[in-house]
Amino acid sequence: MLYETFSPDQTEKIGFEMGQKAKSGDIYCLVGELGVGKTAFTQGFARGLGIAESIGSPTFTIINEYDNALPLYHFDVYRLGGADELYEIGCDEYFFGDGVCLVEWADSVRESIPKHAVWIKIQKKLEKGDDYRIIEVTEDAHIGD
Repeated sequence: MLYETFSPDQTEKIGFEMGQKAKSGDIYCLVGELGVGKTAFTQGFARGLGIAESIGSPTFTIINEYDNALPLYHFDVYRLGGADELYEIGCDEYFFGDGVCLVEWADSVRESIPKHAVWIKIQKKLEKGDDYRIIEVTEDAHIGD
């Protein structure tokens, strides 16, 4: 599925709509360059789950946990050296737990992501404006290649 957005608010709205549909055990993998809108998407996704807290990127903590009726486990694996480090922090407990996982930079640890994950690639297309984005949603783990 492809979406086009023309502002951070629209990117956040797509995240919100996906968050509303999320269920226990779901894994969402975000792929895209720095500044492409992964955090805006994640903020909307969390709101869609009913989380009112401010959502930031867990770049230095690797994972932020948000208590909710349906918990959100927000990973940012940008600083990890690979899948081995992800396993060391106990990713399996999260991936096969009762919450929803959202993994930023997931393409860097692709081999550790369960097969049932949903992959979301966000791309800037400057020829259509500074805020224009294409958001591609698929089950194809090679979306970031």
